[in-house]
This record gives sequence, structure tokens and C-alpha cells, in this order.
Amino acid sequence: MPLSDDGAALRLKDDDDVAVALRDLSPGTRVRFGAANGAGELTVTLASAIPTGHKFATRPIAGGALIRKYGQVIGKASATIATGEHVHVHNVEGTRGRGDLEEVAR
Repeated sequence: MPLSDDGAALRLKDDDDVAVALRDLSPGTRVRFGAANGAGELTVTLASAIPTGHKFATRPIAGGALIRKYGQVIGKASATIATGEHVHVHNVEGTRGRGDLEEVAR
């Protein structure tokens, strides 16, 4: 399982735009995913508090871009999201189950 070096977060795929906090994380915390964990080496400095189970951006995400978690599209950015920023309902629009966006969710 590709955990961060300190076990604070989970990122399954190299092309995931987000990682999931496995405990409450404070702003300024540096989360490092080393190459030995099966994913590309990456260090993210958190821009805001991330509650347990919530997502944070592992790279910049443009407004309107599809967002991937665990290798699957989970939604579309409703605003530009900076690396390390909390990714949640305030900046993500769901795409699943929406007939008007059916082609986007694939």
C-alpha cells in the first residue's frame, strides 16, 4: 500500500490528483511519498488543515479539470486547487450519476 513515509496519508496511483489523510493533519505539514513505496517520489506541504479521511491536492488542479483518486475520476474541480489544499465539496463538483455529464465521468 503506497503510504506516505510517516503513514499520514495514502496515494494509490502516480496519476492521482489527491491523497487521503489517515489522521488529522495541520497546515504546513510536509507529507512525503517516497519512491520505495511503489509510487513516484513526491513531497506536499499542506496549505490548510486536513481532517482524517479527507483529501488534499498532490499537484495543482485547474478549475474544470477532472480529479482522480485511487485511479478513478471522482469529480471535477469547481475552482482552481493549489497543491496541498483541502479538496472537498467547496471546490469539487460531482460527476457520477449525472446524465448531463455522462461523457465526462468516463
